[in-house]
Amino acid sequence: MNFPTFSIILSGVLLNSAAQLLLKAGARTIGSVSMTSMSSIGAAAWSAATQPWIALGLVCYFVSAGLWVVALTRVDVTVAYPMLSLGYVIAAIFAWQIFGEQLTAARLVGIFIILAGVVVLARS
Repeated sequence: MNFPTFSIILSGVLLNSAAQLLLKAGARTIGSVSMTSMSSIGAAAWSAATQPWIALGLVCYFVSAGLWVVALTRVDVTVAYPMLSLGYVIAAIFAWQIFGEQLTAARLVGIFIILAGVVVLARS
């Protein structure tokens, strides 16, 4: 895989990770959602639709999907798709920093395995 293609994939992965973090920020603003009645579901949907963090997260997803299509025109899906796992690594580290989520030993081992796999794939 050449550098421009890797850059497109990495940009898409970064935007996808940003989308996850923005959606989490929006979800934290909304709070716990009750799914007990249609009116509570409707209120939650309206709250989500009007939450700026969620809207920005969805924009990041949209741009990320566009970059993904471009990447798929340049590289096999069997190479590109596993690169999405970098998103887990990025999101986990930023969630730990921003939201105080735990990075346990098992999660750190998983992150290391993901990174090793991405290096192998990127070199193929």
